Amino acid sequence: MSLRLRLFLILALATGAIWFSAVMWIEHSTRAQVTKVLDARLAEAARMVSSLLEDRRIAMAGEGAPVAIPLDPHHDYAHQLSCQIWSLQGTLVGQSEGAPQTRLTGAAGTGYSESTVGGETWRVYTVENAALGVRVMVGDSLGVRDRLVSGVIEGLLLPLAVILPLLAAAIWLSVGRGLAPMHRLAEALRLRSPSDLGPLPAGPVPSEMRPMRGALDGLFARLAQAREAERDFTAFAAHELKTPLAGLRTQAQIARIAPDEATRARALRNIERSVDRTDRLVRQLLELSAVEREGDTAEPVDLGALCTEVCADLAPLAEARGVDLLPEVPGGALVPLRSSAFLLHAALRNLVENAVQASPEGGAVRIRLEGAVLAVEDAGPGIPEALRARACERFVRGTQGGDGSGLGLAIARAAMERLGGRIELPPSDGTGQRAELHLPAA
Repeated sequence: MSLRLRLFLILALATGAIWFSAVMWIEHSTRAQVTKVLDARLAEAARMVSSLLEDRRIAMAGEGAPVAIPLDPHHDYAHQLSCQIWSLQGTLVGQSEGAPQTRLTGAAGTGYSESTVGGETWRVYTVENAALGVRVMVGDSLGVRDRLVSGVIEGLLLPLAVILPLLAAAIWLSVGRGLAPMHRLAEALRLRSPSDLGPLPAGPVPSEMRPMRGALDGLFARLAQAREAERDFTAFAAHELKTPLAGLRTQAQIARIAPDEATRARALRNIERSVDRTDRLVRQLLELSAVEREGDTAEPVDLGALCTEVCADLAPLAEARGVDLLPEVPGGALVPLRSSAFLLHAALRNLVENAVQASPEGGAVRIRLEGAVLAVEDAGPGIPEALRARACERFVRGTQGGDGSGLGLAIARAAMERLGGRIELPPSDGTGQRAELHLPAA
C-alpha cells in the first residue's frame, strides 16, 4: 500500500468518524430538545383547553355528540396533537378531529404518561378540571416525533452525501501535493550517478523531511569516506605486496647466480624473511577484513585465558626475537562484551605482536589488567609524537624501520570500535610504549 493511499484512508476514515460522531451527537441533542419542547407544548395545550372550558362553561354543559375541530388533511403533521375531554364519570365529552376513538391514557392521575393506542405509542399530558368535573387529555404520537427528528437528521445527511466525495477528492489531492517534495527527492536520488556521493542539492524542504535529508547527506558522506578509504587500502596493499614480491624475485635471482655458498645462504635467508613479512601482511589484511565483518554475538570473555592464548600464539615470534612475554592478568577475570570475543582477541594479539616487533632483544612485553583497561607495555623506542595522532590509521608505521606493515594498530582500533570501546596510546618517554584497550562498560 502506497504512503499516499495510507494517508488518504487515515484522513478519510478520521473525517468520516468525526462526521458520524457529530451526527449522532446532533441526533441525541435534537431528540432531547424536541422531547422537551413538545412535552411543554402538550402541557400548555392541555391547560389552554382547560381554561377555555371555564370560559364556556354553559356551552360545554350542553348535550349532544362531541364537536370535532377540522384540520388540513394535507399537512404533514395535521394529526400530531389529539385532544380528548372526559368526564370524571368516564364519559367522552369532546375530542379533536382525528383523535383515537379509545381513551388516550388509562392513567388515573394527572401529568405526563405514555400509552399504546391502536398500535401506536402516545405521549399524553392530563389535566383535571374539578370545577367542571372533566379531565382534559392532550397527546401526540411518538412516531410523529421520530419523523420530526429523522427529518432534521436527513437534512444533515443529504448535504453530507455531496460534501464527503468532494472532501475525499480534496484530501487525495492535498496528500499528493504534500508528498510531492518526497517524490522529487526520490527522483533526484534515482537520477544520481553511483559515483556521486556529494550532498543533495540545496532547496526548500519541509521540516518533516529535514531529518531524512540530513541522514541521507550523512550516509553519502560516510560512503564517500569508506570509498576513499577503500581506494587507499587497495593502493597501499598493492604497494606493500609489490615490495616484498620484488625483493623475493631479486633474492631468488641472487641465490640462483650466487658464486659461493655463503652468498646463496644469505639470499635464501632474505627470501625467508620476505616470505614471513608477506605472510604477516596477508594475514593482517585478512584479519582486518574479518574484524570489519564480525557479527554482534555477545559473550563473556575470560581475560586471563585470552592473554594466555595470545602469548602462546606469539611465543615463537617472541623467542626468535629474544623478547620475554609477561602476562599479568589473573585467570577468571570475566568481562561481558557486547560483541564477539574474536574482536578482543584480534585487538590484543596485534598490540602484543607490535610490541614484540618494537622491543629490542632482551626486552620484555607486559600485559596488565587495570580495572576496565587492558594495557600492553613494550621496551621499544615508542611512537614519535608527530605520528601519534595517525598511528592507528592503516599502513602508518610508528617507526620508519622494522618489518611492520602498519596494520596492527588499525586492526586493534577497528576491533575496539566494534566492541564499543577504544584504544589509547599515552605519550612515551622513549623507553617504551604503552597501548591501552579500554573495555566497554557492561
